[in-house]
Amino acid sequence: MKTLIIGATGTIGKEIVKLSKERGDTVITASRKGKPSINIDDPTSLDDYFNNAPALDAIICVAGNASFGKLADLDEDQIKLGINSKLLGQVNLVKKGLQRLNPGGVIILTGGMLAHAPWPETSNIAMVNAGLEGFVKAVALELDNDKRVVIVHPPLIRETAEAMGMDSTPWPSALTVAETYISNLKNQTNGNSIFVEGYNPN
Repeated sequence: MKTLIIGATGTIGKEIVKLSKERGDTVITASRKGKPSINIDDPTSLDDYFNNAPALDAIICVAGNASFGKLADLDEDQIKLGINSKLLGQVNLVKKGLQRLNPGGVIILTGGMLAHAPWPETSNIAMVNAGLEGFVKAVALELDNDKRVVIVHPPLIRETAEAMGMDSTPWPSALTVAETYISNLKNQTNGNSIFVEGYNPN
């Protein structure tokens, strides 16, 4: 399996790369500062990559930014950050990536649990995550050649909680979250929202 992992240098991305290589996959890692360089915020960057990309069996995206804070305190640029980066960035990634995805291939996007269980001061990122979920449900209906698109909604991860000075014991490790992405490479789900085991909001 030839897999493109975008956001490969991030906390979750590094674990996905590790697991993919352990599976024996051919892994192409990409990030803003890596080679190849992909910035999902920039449609030109996506064009530059996918116009010359090899055929792929899977694309996993764990990239994208959004702002936290009370709605009253967020300025227009902070609100647009999540829309232009995490939301439109991944929408454009699907549009471009499908052109290079082999029959039976899958694109796995990243949302977040805040779409289903928001915290105070998360309205912006909750909106983005929910929008991505709706997009995935709808675009899955358009796909042919057994291509699939799904979205993973990770909770807060242990490493991030520790970096923020929070109690990390309730949260899964980045490795556990990465295993959730890997487990959806070969199944037949399409348009689904995927949750880390034990962190389903229902």
